[in-house]
Amino acid sequence: MEADTTIQPLVTVTYSGRLAAVELNRPESFNALNLDLLQELVLTLKDLTVNEQVDIVVLKGKGKGFCSGGDIKAMISSSSDEHEFFSMMEAITELSMTLYCMPKLTLCAIHGAAAGLGLSIALACDHIIADGDSKIAMNFIGIGLIPDGGGHFFLERRLGEVKAKELIWDGKVLTANEALEKNLIHETTDNLDAAVDQKISEWRQKPVSAMIKTKKILAEINRPNLLKVLELEKNGQLRMRRTKDHQEGIQAFVEKRKPVFKGK
Repeated sequence: MEADTTIQPLVTVTYSGRLAAVELNRPESFNALNLDLLQELVLTLKDLTVNEQVDIVVLKGKGKGFCSGGDIKAMISSSSDEHEFFSMMEAITELSMTLYCMPKLTLCAIHGAAAGLGLSIALACDHIIADGDSKIAMNFIGIGLIPDGGGHFFLERRLGEVKAKELIWDGKVLTANEALEKNLIHETTDNLDAAVDQKISEWRQKPVSAMIKTKKILAEINRPNLLKVLELEKNGQLRMRRTKDHQEGIQAFVEKRKPVFKGK
């Protein structure tokens, strides 16, 4: 019997009327974002951007979690490859800009983990619903890095500068209720599918085209600032990757121990 050599897509899309459900499909790694997944997600969202038959997009993850963030294994293998780093950051910039500016209503459904870059992506959506058991973290600090994917932009807008710095510097893993209290997300629920369906039903009873027009106006106002933040994050991340603290953070993660940072 021949082995099944079918290559599974890293991103799947299912349609229901004018709704498109986009699902990250690397469940074996908790949907960790490597270059291939990032690029496929960007292409998927760009296709949906120009799809006039869709006006609501739901972003979710397959398996036990929404998205565990950047792929640590990919970081280790590309630690000395700046070409791959810039390819990653270019894809991240395209992803954040496309998702934030998309002329659709976007909803992120979080279950399990939404961490690091995974959280940045969620924050780019218009509405976030998290399962009550989910874990939410902007935890770049644990490996000596800074938020990317527009994390600084999205957190500062939601929390203000002071609270954004506190959250980034602390790197604490939050429960869904804690994230709700901090205004990181909009809803928590014990039935994620039902809550998503309820929100979509509410949207469909409104003049969606008017809602999207408001979104486009606000996105156009904020677009230059988000682009600037993404560029600053790229340059900052490049510098952080060269630090001894980052190398220690990665090594500690692999060895499953607490890192010993020295500020270098």
